[in-house]
Amino acid sequence: MELRVLKYFLAVAREGSVTGAANLLHVTQPTLSRQLMDLEDELGHKLFERGSHSVRLTEDGVLLRKRAEEILDMADRTLSEFSSRDGRGVGGDVYIGGGETYAMKRIGEMVRDLRRSHPRIKFNLYSGNADDVTEKLDKGLLDFGLLIQPADLSKYDYVNLPDRDVWGVLMRSDSQLAARKRIQKKDLFGLPIFVSRQVSRRAYSKNDLLEWLGEDLDRFDIAGTYNLIYNAGVMVREGVGYAITLDKLADTGEGSGLCFRPLMPKVEAGLNVVWKKDRYFSEAAKVFLSELKSRFGR
Repeated sequence: MELRVLKYFLAVAREGSVTGAANLLHVTQPTLSRQLMDLEDELGHKLFERGSHSVRLTEDGVLLRKRAEEILDMADRTLSEFSSRDGRGVGGDVYIGGGETYAMKRIGEMVRDLRRSHPRIKFNLYSGNADDVTEKLDKGLLDFGLLIQPADLSKYDYVNLPDRDVWGVLMRSDSQLAARKRIQKKDLFGLPIFVSRQVSRRAYSKNDLLEWLGEDLDRFDIAGTYNLIYNAGVMVREGVGYAITLDKLADTGEGSGLCFRPLMPKVEAGLNVVWKKDRYFSEAAKVFLSELKSRFGR
């Protein structure tokens, strides 16, 4: 299985058309079609459902698309690591994933300072929830992950950030709860709310938000779940309901039509920067790790 053929496959998957992908890749359509058929023969599975003017991925094709993206990402990383070993000082790429949190400013401060001392290092950021980030960490596609508690840290080395995020309720500024300074659990009974998909699960031994919600979840009208707050914030702005989220993530400034009120009793979430145990790090990632430990210990 050649990297070039995987690039061809991804181009067809993105374009939804062999003709369109052939034009993009500057190869002939018969050549591209033959490469795809050879790939299907090699794998022993049909990758595309072919129509008269378009193609769409089969279930096996969807699986290969994900794997091909990971393989090509890793190949690009490998080339980047070797090209940076040219004797001109530490260079290369560092890959950092994280959930939505205002504490990302800590990483921003580090990146700012490291770029001054090591201008040849490039920092690549990936946003996602804890499941997204840890999946990419485990596959070697990320060097570091910024996780918001609750999270399973058993597979990782980590440092604790000094910040703690505060849980509360995002609501319209003209909502019935906006006049309150803090929100108690009983205030939300019967109201439509959106909750984080990560913390709504009982997969973690310690989940402060679930403990705050208590055992009577049936008294809440769960309108839906979210993994990142932006789209949930749109639902709130449109009057669908309220969202339980972390402070300082959604725009609650003047003219936004939204406001945030913390929970009572107060509920906070700790933050960790994690990396795989016994992971091989590039020289650039070693520089980042050294600075991380210098600032936050461990």
